[in-house]
Amino acid sequence: MLPLADTAKQSGPAAVTKLLIAANFAVFGWQVWLSFQGGGRALAGFVTEHALVAERIVGHPLDGQQWLTVLTHMFLHGGVLHLLGNVWFLWIFGGSVEGRLGAVRYFALYAAAGGAAAAAQVAAGPASVLPMVGASGAISGVLGAYLLLFPTAFVWTLVPWIVPILPVPAMLFLVLWFVLQAYNGLGSLLDGTQAGGGVAWFAPAGGFVAGVVLTVWAKGQGWVRRK
Repeated sequence: MLPLADTAKQSGPAAVTKLLIAANFAVFGWQVWLSFQGGGRALAGFVTEHALVAERIVGHPLDGQQWLTVLTHMFLHGGVLHLLGNVWFLWIFGGSVEGRLGAVRYFALYAAAGGAAAAAQVAAGPASVLPMVGASGAISGVLGAYLLLFPTAFVWTLVPWIVPILPVPAMLFLVLWFVLQAYNGLGSLLDGTQAGGGVAWFAPAGGFVAGVVLTVWAKGQGWVRRK
């Protein structure tokens, strides 16, 4: 299912959402430039240095450079479709969440969810040497926040095998999305691949749960703006 638009009323300019999208495009542009400059070697070195690798963090827990990759990996992507898929979800859901939380708390949620996503993936496969890249874990935290902040909204969704475009309740859309991530992650553990055959299934699931928990906490603190 591909979300096309939502019915939640966005308040504010969504400046942080736009800046995050721009940052993801800028870093990907740098990746493309490196791929042309060094015949792939420069790009490989850049990704190797800044991607998150579970085995490196577990094996070198006092290495600050490895902990820095918890942040830097969120801005790397494995290809055009990977990038576009992530920023599209952020564009659809991020602005509304930012409007309710405010710029600073929204960014804090985004970063914290990205860190929780990384922790979930490392816990699922601590010996993995595969580099993890992508903003999906952090964006999943935004989706978890959206689930609680806009439970009655609808998401206009492209569902080719049923009806071309269908209004789906946001709660149903997001719960199904989460179940799919968790199911694939569990499947990767049961078949012994842990890393999900190169796909970090536990990262988005972990980020989503973190987004839900952080939003519950923010609401309890009175930090969520009224509609």
